[in-house]
Amino acid sequence: MGRLLIRNIHTLVTMVEGEKPLHDVDVLIEDGKVAAIQTHGPIRFPFDRKPDRTIDGAGCVAYPGFVNTHHHLYQTLTRNIPKVQNAKLFDWLVGLYEVWRELGPEAVEVSTRVGLGELLLSGCTTTTDHFYVFPQSAPQEFLDIEIDTARELGMRFHPTRGSMSRGRSAGGLPPDDVVQTPEQILKDCDRLIAKYHDPNPFSMCRIVLAPCSPFSVTTELLAETAVYAREKKVFLHTHLCETKDEEDFCLQTLGLRPLDYMEKTGWVGPDVWYAHGIYFNDEEIRRLAATQTGVAHCPASNLRLGSGICKVPQLMAAGVRVGLAVDGSASNDSSNFVREMQLALLVHRVGTGVEAMPPQKVLELATVGGARILGQPEIGRLQPGAAADLALFRLDRIEFAGAMADPASALLFCGSGPRAEYTVAAGRVVVERGRLTGLDEEKLFADANRISDAMLSAAEKKLGVSYR
Repeated sequence: MGRLLIRNIHTLVTMVEGEKPLHDVDVLIEDGKVAAIQTHGPIRFPFDRKPDRTIDGAGCVAYPGFVNTHHHLYQTLTRNIPKVQNAKLFDWLVGLYEVWRELGPEAVEVSTRVGLGELLLSGCTTTTDHFYVFPQSAPQEFLDIEIDTARELGMRFHPTRGSMSRGRSAGGLPPDDVVQTPEQILKDCDRLIAKYHDPNPFSMCRIVLAPCSPFSVTTELLAETAVYAREKKVFLHTHLCETKDEEDFCLQTLGLRPLDYMEKTGWVGPDVWYAHGIYFNDEEIRRLAATQTGVAHCPASNLRLGSGICKVPQLMAAGVRVGLAVDGSASNDSSNFVREMQLALLVHRVGTGVEAMPPQKVLELATVGGARILGQPEIGRLQPGAAADLALFRLDRIEFAGAMADPASALLFCGSGPRAEYTVAAGRVVVERGRLTGLDEEKLFADANRISDAMLSAAEKKLGVSYR
């Protein structure tokens, strides 16, 4: 891996604690890490050779690469479907499971390209993916396809091996032909960890174990997965406290509130994070902080499904680890991380006051907050020795006119989720002048729509209903 020099950056937001944004700076990258940062001028870096490439950062604001802590990449093929546009979570799931039953290898590969491409274009360089739908009629190596695709595109990847073991015949929501036995699930978890998991600093791939939710897996599988993950020293992830329906399900079926249930099965600790976390009460927030259990905040999805608003300011004030996430593209209908940041800035000012979510807190959620969730401290900040993951956005555009009193916050208050000018992941330029490198966006658009149409048509034929 060579040397990359980014010169004359207008504003550099380092996210190093106590450090203000820097102006008119150069960043030297070497072997996937930040080698040096200096005020722009005559090059003073101790060169033993010239950079392999130099990029002009004039007119740009640069941030550490954003960290997405929850996603369902396969859902990029099922966005904006009229049948579920106005459905709440449980009805939305029941409707879409019938389409997701049609997933195959090409659908997984194309949907991964779409989702990761959108993230990279919006400055996100690290993402998780919660994949939990494994149709019995399809090959089971779906995560392998995702991992290979992420490696090709240059994304730092934390794939979470999801699972569902409680089908409809056992009182769950998913069809029986997309659930698996605990033996099948744990066998594949073992295979994936052995083949792909890299626990070392600056890792580009770490496996996480992720039973889907309290209403789609058995108590036994939850408990067994927690024990197994800790034996293998990998992290744990699941959905929790997303809706009142889930809370009611846990109380009626299990006799416990969701967090009590997860604690009973061993699912709290610094190696655990939940997606959503909307309905934690004050006492539960204190317990999350005490156990250092994390939460992935998904504002667009929560608003889109009418699920509620997570108490993020309260969680952060209590010391809970919180990151930001786009969630699946069928409940967000986008994988644009900048839009997620803008929503996070605005939604928490309603009912809690405008001071509840200043821009600095949003940037924290999007960078170092996500790094803490994933246990990867070398990402989410820019300083010598840190990962060379960064995103540059042009400010010299009309949507930022008059916004230069605070260039670091302009991206959050102005515009509508613009594309990054450059995105660099592990020192590799993966977005250049607003376009993905090495990827034909027009062909990808056509492939995704062809596959989406085929999946919808198959579901409509089987069910005798229209999704469109």
